[in-house]
Amino acid sequence: MFTLLELPYAPDALAPVISADTLSYHHGKHLRTYVTNLNAALPGSGFEDSSLEEIVVRSEGGIRNNAGQVLNHNLYFTQLGAPQAGRRPAGALLAAMERDFGSFEAFREAFTKVAVGLFGSGWAWLAADAQGNLRITQEANAGNPVQKGLIPLLTFDVWEHAYYLDWQNRRADHVAALWDLVDWKVIEKRFESR
Repeated sequence: MFTLLELPYAPDALAPVISADTLSYHHGKHLRTYVTNLNAALPGSGFEDSSLEEIVVRSEGGIRNNAGQVLNHNLYFTQLGAPQAGRRPAGALLAAMERDFGSFEAFREAFTKVAVGLFGSGWAWLAADAQGNLRITQEANAGNPVQKGLIPLLTFDVWEHAYYLDWQNRRADHVAALWDLVDWKVIEKRFESR
């Protein structure tokens, strides 16, 4: 059985980019529902002792959708921190970005384009392969790069429930503001432990 992720920060810690109201709905209602639905679907499924990643890769239908949303949201919420302009990655992750995208700025521009350009609901991802090569993917609905054999590092949730209370239909503005919340130390650790 899976449990609702405990947030590593106060409900208002991400404001004004993500308000306490949005966080309450997004984490407290949306993510809680995915956890509840996944747990209800597990008995007799053959996935009772599987990790979220295994379920996302090997299952189908409602189990995969709910497991995917739990995994995606857990990665999303744990990569965020209090707003701080000008945050940048460092170390091996920055070197890989410079190698694979030309610069951090070029990576950020390409990632932003993917996040803003996703039609409908879904996720923009920075992922790595086993050799540490980086790529940006666009995943609809509950999709996750693990389904492609990749290691998820960074994600922006572009489902409307992630931003609509604060930003209405201004997805591009929300995505631009999210960069100030990314805790690059978390992303660097994910990259280094792949």
